[in-house]
Amino acid sequence: MTTSRPQHHMPVNGCEDVVARLERENAQLRHAVKSHARVDQAIGVLLTVHRLEPTAGFDVLREVSQRTNTKLHTVAEAVIEGALREEPLPPPVDQELQAALQRHLQTGTSENQPE
Repeated sequence: MTTSRPQHHMPVNGCEDVVARLERENAQLRHAVKSHARVDQAIGVLLTVHRLEPTAGFDVLREVSQRTNTKLHTVAEAVIEGALREEPLPPPVDQELQAALQRHLQTGTSENQPE
């Protein structure tokens, strides 16, 4: 004896909406993975060049991002490109990066110190 399951038919426009939503989510996830990788690479640059602890490397990038009102992945890209091309960073990013590095190198920790 065979049983048949009731078939649920989704309206065509419902499928299109689901597909569109999944495509957007997929694109967002791809962007997040790529951005995360670039942030990790920039942390590696800071660790190598300035001998920071890994948490301090992230803290420095985050501080520069917040103080310059620049997205974290954009700051990371600038740090990587600056290291690869040995060119100066854009002035606001460079100034804040140097200040953040000074703060972290003076304290020897990754904790933010009040100014």
